[in-house]
Amino acid sequence: QVQLVESGGGLVQAGGSLRLSCAASGSTSSINTMGWHRQAPGKQRELVATISNGGSTNYADSVKGRFTISRDNAKNTVALQMNSLKPEDTAVYYCNAIRKLGSISYSPVYWGQGTQVTVSS
Repeated sequence: QVQLVESGGGLVQAGGSLRLSCAASGSTSSINTMGWHRQAPGKQRELVATISNGGSTNYADSVKGRFTISRDNAKNTVALQMNSLKPEDTAVYYCNAIRKLGSISYSPVYWGQGTQVTVSS
């Protein structure tokens, strides 16, 4: 099992920046991919960014060039630096992690409790 705790959300004006952090605990040695999703009111949860344990990253088109995901494997943390924020970035942001259980076997996705990000216009 993996437990995830996010921090760093808040209220910011459009054009501003926020940094989200997520700390993992539990069976962290087998974590493969970590990332962030978000869910705005009335919308489905969507991918924001992911990062593998080797450092390969993937971003949603809507955040490319503005958001940067990073990871510290020694501390079992993942961060999301969000710059040039827009009102449409307003959402609850969820940290997630997947464990590698075998050569081709992966765990279900673990989720944090979420942190609110609100961008005012």
